[in-house]
Amino acid sequence: MNFYRYLLRKPTPNNPDGLPVGWVKDDYKGQEHIGLTCAACHTGQVNYNGVGIRIDGGPASADMEQIMIGLAKALQHTRNDEEARNRFVKNVLARGNYKSETEVLGDLAKYEQRLTNYTIINRSPTPYGYARLDAFGRIYNRVLEHLINERELRELLRDRRIMRDEGMSDEELDKIMADIDKIPTGDQRDRMFKRLTENLTKWQLGRLRHALFNPADAPVSYPFLWDIPQHDYVQWNGLAANAGLGPVGRNTGEVIGVFGTLDWNEEKGASISTLIGGQTTATKISFDSSVNVHNLRKIESHLWKLQSPQWPEDILGSIDRQRALRGQTLFNEYCASCHANIDRSASDRRIVASMSRVSDVGTDPVMAENSFSRTGYSGILRNQYVDVGVGSILLDQKAPVAALLTKATLNVVATPDPDKMFFERWSDWIVDIAKAFFHNEIKSSIKQGNYDPDTTAKPLASLNAYKARSLNGIWATAPYLHNGSVPTLYDLLLPAKHDGDPEDGEYRPEKFEVGSREFDPVKVGLKSSGFNGFVFDTSLKGNSNRGHEYTTGRTPQLNGEILKPLTKEERLDLLEYLKTL
Repeated sequence: MNFYRYLLRKPTPNNPDGLPVGWVKDDYKGQEHIGLTCAACHTGQVNYNGVGIRIDGGPASADMEQIMIGLAKALQHTRNDEEARNRFVKNVLARGNYKSETEVLGDLAKYEQRLTNYTIINRSPTPYGYARLDAFGRIYNRVLEHLINERELRELLRDRRIMRDEGMSDEELDKIMADIDKIPTGDQRDRMFKRLTENLTKWQLGRLRHALFNPADAPVSYPFLWDIPQHDYVQWNGLAANAGLGPVGRNTGEVIGVFGTLDWNEEKGASISTLIGGQTTATKISFDSSVNVHNLRKIESHLWKLQSPQWPEDILGSIDRQRALRGQTLFNEYCASCHANIDRSASDRRIVASMSRVSDVGTDPVMAENSFSRTGYSGILRNQYVDVGVGSILLDQKAPVAALLTKATLNVVATPDPDKMFFERWSDWIVDIAKAFFHNEIKSSIKQGNYDPDTTAKPLASLNAYKARSLNGIWATAPYLHNGSVPTLYDLLLPAKHDGDPEDGEYRPEKFEVGSREFDPVKVGLKSSGFNGFVFDTSLKGNSNRGHEYTTGRTPQLNGEILKPLTKEERLDLLEYLKTL
């Protein structure tokens, strides 16, 4: 677990398995499952002179991409190697949750297939490395996987562009779809994927995957969580509003992404849930799942109390107050138009996300572009309507995945927990819906900043932008920029190297190592060389370290003015002030 940079813990009465921070064991419909909580991706740690500083709500150093690949390989090895398989079966049976070797091997095969499918579906040409994840890309794909229905899958398997020949015959399709409902879930989905693997060539499977899913190729840093509930809009590109059901919907989407069980299926007749979910077609869909909305609302309520970490002078060294005073003047001139200064402990603080179109800020565009340009098969949501602010989108056979995710999460939130007793299920549901609608302190508001507004012709145009937020606690959130392409705050104040720049200049590093927790209090960031870590290459797609060069005379301010480049001493002054936030 330490290799993958998850934070280790010793066994305790509340955590008898000694699971790392953010890993949790929970039960759903009588079975125990391992999954991830918010803390797995949003708890950081920095080390200095032998002292570890835990950062609650800070970005994790975790490499989720590689641990999922590693788990899939481990399960595959266990299933195929006789010695490992026998040892595994013996140890599992000793715990008393399975009755026979057949049951153990059945689940071993099932979850090996699920994890292998997950890693293949989300394969990225750009490796993530530590401290990054294309969370939206993976959430998008997981929603698409559970929206596909039998009808659309049959159409795809008849498509000559996928099958290369004339496509599958009805007899071949019936063999794959035998005992599969119109909306395959759970074990039916597992059987369907197994049959597809057995009956399609690797080329055909690749084409089918390409048709159904999008590459999760835009890894970004895990956002820090303090002041998240106080925001008007959240996510790197302001995709999610915090008003109304927004916070619960956001958290629901994240649970979907970290393997919540999704038992989505057809049901007869309308219900309160389908009405709240805005289902308008004759066929109604039940969005049962393991998502515990009641607990998600409690977590969000708890986050209101989270404050940004203050620079620990007794550990990291004293702040030079004279430098910081000079740096404050520079901050007000260069930074304050986008990054508001707030009181970290004020109970009534609010954070306005200042949005800047990607072309203006100049940082890597891939994450923003993916968020609004990705499309997928609407499947069970076809012909439904999704409100996107400037009107409603009627979901065609293929639709923006952002709209599909919005519709799916709304319906999951609107569905009472199927794993609770009747009274608890409905009492929790009523409380959750009422508090989300009527007790949310964040109300609907217009996005602020320089961005392309949504229109009826381009209803998702505003997503092609990145968010600036207050910088309190910024010292504890390396690496920097949304894609983690700059290792320290000092490097962020330097220009990226462009063609024609002199070779002897001082620039942001084009390659550096990630994976260390050792803190650099001078440059303010993490150690980025000399420890054989993962090499971050800024030349790869999605990894650009350009843009946001306001202090170098290259990126204009919101008003179009380009300020003079800072000297090295001025950069150090500004850096000292950033430590105080």
